[in-house]
Amino acid sequence: MKLTVLGSGTSIPHATRGSSGYWLETKSGSLMLDCSPSAIRRIAEYKLDWPNLDAIWISHFHLDHCGGLAPFLAGTKHAAGMETRAKPLRIFGPAGIRHLIEGFDAVNNYRLFKQPFPVEVIEIKELKQFEMLPGLETVTLSTPHTPESQAIHFREDEKVFVYTSDTGFTETLSAFAKEADLFLTECSYLRDKPVEKHLELAEAIHLIRRAHPSRAMLTHLYPLWDEVDFNKEVAKFSPMCEVTQAVDGLQLII
Repeated sequence: MKLTVLGSGTSIPHATRGSSGYWLETKSGSLMLDCSPSAIRRIAEYKLDWPNLDAIWISHFHLDHCGGLAPFLAGTKHAAGMETRAKPLRIFGPAGIRHLIEGFDAVNNYRLFKQPFPVEVIEIKELKQFEMLPGLETVTLSTPHTPESQAIHFREDEKVFVYTSDTGFTETLSAFAKEADLFLTECSYLRDKPVEKHLELAEAIHLIRRAHPSRAMLTHLYPLWDEVDFNKEVAKFSPMCEVTQAVDGLQLII
């Protein structure tokens, strides 16, 4: 698997960090994990093969995670070359994802589902294994962020990748990401977080230490992180594995 960071930031406008989005290439196809408005620009900027995108995962319904979905579908209707595409685009998400897209569609009768290719919407219940792509075992876990928010766990052959998306603190995530090859977790705040529905550094490192992944990456970084010596702050907690700061455009082989 190969991961490209499309957006490592939040909903706050930032010169170098877009809102949430990640591109995952697997042996059997490509996925976009969350789809912020800025992420759909990044897929073109990074020259990713978006006309052949196989599936999209939406973790929850905050606009910095799903607000690019309608513009993307509005664009694929008219993009050159899409008229020859035959394979479906599959959109996965928690219960309510179809209603969300229908709501976007109703704003101007965009007919987002009327594409040159089939669009399939699949609503996912936590802890029930499914395949987003052939050979890619997938399962989700509800997280304490919004009522619908879910973390997601992928296994391809012997490789495991876990993405928390936005979440408050829960020990369950450590078990969910146990011995992952890459554990991608949000870390919105450095310390003294003002809300419970996100993580601060001490909490994120605690989950990493208990999960024992091969590598970890911290993302969903608010602008306050711009003034922080990332490696110095992380080292204070002895994370027991390599911990990388997510940066837009960064690519990793899992």
